[in-house]
Order: sequence, then C-alpha cells, then structure tokens
Amino acid sequence: MTTTQPGRLAGKTALVTAAGQGIGRATALAYAAQGARVIATDINTALLDSLAAELAGLGPGHAVQRLDVTDPEAIRALAQAHPQVNVLFNGAGFVHAGSVLQCTEADFDMAVTLNVRSMFRTIQAFAPAMLAAGGGAIVNVASVAGSIKGAPNRFIYGTTKAAIIGLTKAVAADFITQGVRCNAICPGTVESPSLRDRIAAQAAASGQTLAQVEAAFVARQPMGRLGQVSEIAALAVYLASDESSFTTGTAQVIDGGWSN
Repeated sequence: MTTTQPGRLAGKTALVTAAGQGIGRATALAYAAQGARVIATDINTALLDSLAAELAGLGPGHAVQRLDVTDPEAIRALAQAHPQVNVLFNGAGFVHAGSVLQCTEADFDMAVTLNVRSMFRTIQAFAPAMLAAGGGAIVNVASVAGSIKGAPNRFIYGTTKAAIIGLTKAVAADFITQGVRCNAICPGTVESPSLRDRIAAQAAASGQTLAQVEAAFVARQPMGRLGQVSEIAALAVYLASDESSFTTGTAQVIDGGWSN
C-alpha cells in the first residue's frame, strides 16, 4: 500500500510578488506543487490570468491578485486581507543597464523604489501577522551582482541588490528569536523573459546579433550555461520550508560558479 506524502509546504500560505513570469512564476508554481496555498501577485493581469489556470491544476484555494509593489496603500490593504500569510516571497525588480555615468536621478529613484523599497513595504506589512503567529519565512530575491560581485554596466542594479542583502540581514537579526526568518537568494544569469528583453536591448544598442549577446551572457557562467528558473524556485522552496528552520540572514548564492 502506498501513501501520499504531504508537500514540504503543506499548511503554509505563501504570497509571491512578481509572479507573472520568470523566477516569480516558477516559485509560485513550485510553492503550490509543494502544498502551499499561494496568493500570486503581479502588476500584469494578463500574466496572472494564465498563471491562475496553472495554479488551479495544482489544487484548490490559490488566488491571483493585481499588485503594484510601488503602491504602499495597496500593499497594506493586501496584508490586511491576508493575515494568514506565513511565507513572503519578494521577487519584484528591474535591471537597469549602464555605469554611474549613465545613471539618472529618475532611474536611480525608480530602482530604489521598485527593487528595495517595495521589499521594505511588504515586510513591514506582512511581518506583524507572522510575529503574532509565532513564525514565518521571508525570501528576498537579490543577485550575485551587487555586494558579492561587481558586474559591468550594472551600477544601479548592483547598488540596489546589495541593499537587499543588507535589508535581509537586518530583518533577520531583528526577529531571530521570534520565529520569523529572512533570507536572500542571489542568482547569477537566469533564463527568463527579463533576460530575453535585456539581450534584445543590448543587441539593438551595440549592433551585435541576439546570438552574440546571448553567447556573452553564457560565457560568463563557468558552467557554460544559463540558470533555469526551476533551479531558483527549488531554493525558494527550501528557504520557505521548515527544512531551513536553522537558516536566517543568509545570502544564498546560486550562480553556476560565476562569483567563484
């Protein structure tokens, strides 16, 4: 007689930002597959519609909701509507290209607001209920490009992703005895719609072909390939699960050896 083992996230409710595509979408689906009730959010409702169908195939109870993570009122309202959230996955972000000399005040402000301030706001909104419940897990998407490794033409991105690691460690230290853990994932170059957009933009700006630009991205990965969103999602499952109960305040590098 065979028995079905419960998923690694059974009994948990997970809220995922930037769930429409890429790492966020893969994580939302992985959380659902491991038994969590998933509340998937994104600013793009068309992407959420297609995700809703996939989530429905993984079981009942999942929900999708439009969320602009730069809107503090919307974040607070969402937290009030879902006080049962005990896993928060912060995946929203944007990759600006260029050095400090190409950085504008507007670009810098936009990146800080989207890449960093959004995480401050979601954590501030959802952490009180986690603390009241006696536990929770926060997973922030940072990057190996930041405080771990400098990447050319990624000034704003590297600055904000380094800030996320500092934010993560500060939150972890504040709640370390109260059951709420906070960790950061630091990917290298990952195959995603966002990467494809960057490849196209770089090709258009440089006069190179798409294949040439892609080859350069692959070449900087010592493994000789790009990461896959499923690989990042697997780490996100671990950090959300009770298996990582002794892990907090970490910056988990998953970059194919790029930072070695």
